[in-house]
Amino acid sequence: MPLPTRVSQIKDPEVASFFSDEDPEKLFTDLQEIGHGSFGAVYFARNTKTGEVVAIKKMSYSGKSSNEKWQDIVKEVRFLRQVKHKNTIEYKGCYLREHTAWLSMEYCLGSASDIIEVHKKPLQEDEIAAICEDALNGLVYLHSNQRIHRDVKAGNILLTENGTVKLADFGSASFLSPANSFVGTPYWMAPEVILAMDEGQYNGKVDIWSLGITCIELAERKPPLFNMNAMSALYHIAQNDPPSLANSTEWSSAFRSFVETCLAKDPEHRPTAVQLCANEFIRRDRVNSVILDLIERTRRIVRELDNINYRKMRKILMTETFNLNKGDGGEEDPEDGVSDSVSESGDDVFGGKASGSNSIGSQHSIQDSIQSSSNCGSINSLPGPSAEFDSFSRDSRHPYYCQAYSGLPPMHSGYSSAQDLTLGKAQDISLGYHSLKGPSNHANYAMKMGYRGNRRKMSSGTSLSSYADGPDNLEDQFKTIRPTSIVTRQAKEHESEMREQVTGYKRMRRLHQKQLQQLETRLKAEMEELRQKLDKEYEQCVQTNAKDLEKLSQKHQQEEDRKQKAALAEEKKLIKSITSRHDSELKAFQQHQKREYKINKEQIKKEVDSTPKKEQDSFIRSRKESLQQQQQQAEQRLLQEQRLFLDTEIRKLKARLLLSKHTQQQDQLREKLHKTQVVKEMEHVMGLRHHEQTQSLEYRHLKQIQNMRSEQMEKQFETELANQGEYNKRAQRDLRKRHGLETKQQPKNLKIKEQSIKKQYHDACKIQMKQFKALQTQVLQNTAREKQKSVAKKMKEEQKRKMAILGEQYRLSSQEMLQSQSIRLSDSQQRECKELHETLKQELELLHAYQSKTRLQLDAQHTREKKDLEEWVSLRRARLEQRIEEDTVRLQSEKSEKIRHLLDSQKTEIESFDAETLSMGFESLTIEKITQTYEGRMLDGPTGNGGSFRYRSNSTSSGSYNSMS
Repeated sequence: MPLPTRVSQIKDPEVASFFSDEDPEKLFTDLQEIGHGSFGAVYFARNTKTGEVVAIKKMSYSGKSSNEKWQDIVKEVRFLRQVKHKNTIEYKGCYLREHTAWLSMEYCLGSASDIIEVHKKPLQEDEIAAICEDALNGLVYLHSNQRIHRDVKAGNILLTENGTVKLADFGSASFLSPANSFVGTPYWMAPEVILAMDEGQYNGKVDIWSLGITCIELAERKPPLFNMNAMSALYHIAQNDPPSLANSTEWSSAFRSFVETCLAKDPEHRPTAVQLCANEFIRRDRVNSVILDLIERTRRIVRELDNINYRKMRKILMTETFNLNKGDGGEEDPEDGVSDSVSESGDDVFGGKASGSNSIGSQHSIQDSIQSSSNCGSINSLPGPSAEFDSFSRDSRHPYYCQAYSGLPPMHSGYSSAQDLTLGKAQDISLGYHSLKGPSNHANYAMKMGYRGNRRKMSSGTSLSSYADGPDNLEDQFKTIRPTSIVTRQAKEHESEMREQVTGYKRMRRLHQKQLQQLETRLKAEMEELRQKLDKEYEQCVQTNAKDLEKLSQKHQQEEDRKQKAALAEEKKLIKSITSRHDSELKAFQQHQKREYKINKEQIKKEVDSTPKKEQDSFIRSRKESLQQQQQQAEQRLLQEQRLFLDTEIRKLKARLLLSKHTQQQDQLREKLHKTQVVKEMEHVMGLRHHEQTQSLEYRHLKQIQNMRSEQMEKQFETELANQGEYNKRAQRDLRKRHGLETKQQPKNLKIKEQSIKKQYHDACKIQMKQFKALQTQVLQNTAREKQKSVAKKMKEEQKRKMAILGEQYRLSSQEMLQSQSIRLSDSQQRECKELHETLKQELELLHAYQSKTRLQLDAQHTREKKDLEEWVSLRRARLEQRIEEDTVRLQSEKSEKIRHLLDSQKTEIESFDAETLSMGFESLTIEKITQTYEGRMLDGPTGNGGSFRYRSNSTSSGSYNSMS
């Protein structure tokens, strides 16, 4: 996917809102390089619309790893937009042009590192405390918002013109706390950052460690372990005790305690930024203007550096002009008499005696130090010391003018090439020299501006109108405490092999972390997929079991309904059958009664034939009434017997149906409980199977992660050993190169020393000749004439002998000097070779120790992770088994409770039935007696009812509960 070159090409609306669609080359003017780093260059610039002075950070995202660079730019812009505090750099805007992001920020005069570079000596405690206080306020703000700076050092602590300290360079910052990325500058890294990939995460306390290292940097002009190469320093920091102030007696106990507190090896024992703000070292009394005074002193020193550099360049120009004039037959210029003291002063400042830089990677040879420190001093806003030097000194403080006289590379892309700036033509030098001799400062300025205008091409964003008002306008535009030599050196360091090596190492560590994160993300997705699959399978199982139980409940309900309908039908059938039989019996009984009535009527008639008719009628009527009454009573008895029989049979049927219903309920409950138990067992088996699958996947994932860590560690070790090998070869090559140069230069040095010895002996010979002549004259004056010849001859011979001795001494001295110089050079080179060999050997041993410790730590971490996983799996298995046991106990309890509830319900129904039976007067028809009766003999009725009844008889015994259980 192509990266955007314009804001309109950014598809993400949030990211697009980070950038302005204006053309930065038209919006900003007067671009002047003021810094350089791994990201690119930083420029001084002026906003043409608002006239505001800003710092522009140009970051290219083309070429190799362009997508990663773009993501870093977006991350830094997002971070800066969210950070708003008086002690953090202020964000102004961001622009895009041709795969380059122009990040506009608040302009600052320089950094704390620039100050110690200019002063060439440590800062005072009050100055360090003032800088630390503001830096801590910025860290408190960042940490309170869960942000981590991760690159706190003197070079990233900037100062504004009003004396405010600003934290800058958030390219390494983290949005989250804790974090585990390998970022920062090696010498300032906290141990937990170096070991983050191996031991876990870190929080904002890494900034406290870096602040402690920065305190040592400000107090000793360089961070601890700066004499080591960056990679060796990383290994040393990771496994050794924290550093401390070298000359502790020079510093107060409060400062020593503050540094020691910041550099606690264990992050848990390291204080927070809020706690450090209340530290005695920070809170003690000091002058409020300490930082402003420091800035003013620094600008004054930079001005002196400018003037010294001006005098040195002026002397070079005058010398060249004098040589040209002399070659043309001209006379010596009287202004060539620049004092040697000025030159010597310049040599002291710009020569090899100056200390090295504190920035990372500035481990140059003496020649590099001399070359870098020979560049122009700086640019500041202070006026020159005198009217004579005012014009040129102020001009020379501009970076471009410094380039023009020192042959430096161009400051930014708009400038011409270095060849265009080289002072290679005599006429150009002559023009520059004559421009210095003019009587008018204004004329001098115009001449120089014209000369410089011919020597370079202005950038497209730079307008000549900014120079129209003369040098004073330049001073109003550009103020800094940063020497231009630092900018030049940073550009060279950016291209150094060591920096590239460290950058490659960081890139490798970030790649490893990214690969590990991608693997963890993929494994998490795989685990989540398995979890969802198992959850879905479990839910389906639960739903299926619930449906089966629901179907079983519906089946039981249907059986109960059918049973109830069958009972009603059977009761109706029994009533119908008995009623029909009773009707037949009643009809037969009535027919029998009628026949008996006729018979009795005939018999009565026969009995009363002899009785008078009046008595006969009365007797017959009374007998008829008696017969009818007897028949009615007999019929009533029959009906009562039939009704009693019907009630008895119905009661018996209801008893059988009740027992059958109870038996069915018990069977259904037994079936339901069995089904529930089977379902639970299925769920438990599935849970155990899911546990085994999850456990297997967890062990496989852990193995994959640990294998990747081990592979990455081995690759890291190979890279570290390769880097160390390259560093060793480079160091040995540089030493051989320097020794070769020394050996090559030795004849010249020996010749100079031999000439010096020769001159000494020549002078001695002259003195001796003068002394001999004086002695000879004196002796001859006091000697007789006849002896003068012999005496003169003797004295001549004595003179020859002494001259011969002197000549031999000269020869021996020369030989001794040559021999001693050769031996001294050889011994010195051998000693240096031995020292380098020992140093490289120690660094290699340190690397091996670090790698061994890292390997042991990784093995311990893997063992700990495996143990933790085993404990977690065992705990999860124990919880699962406990849940299964709890489910089993709960199921058994529910089973017993349901059985008890059913039996109690059935018992209540039986008692209610018996009470109703007794109330009806059927004492012999209670359930117990009916059961006993049916146990003794089989009553007439349906086979199913009798069987159910007998089963109910057994089921109501004490063994019923056990049989259901």
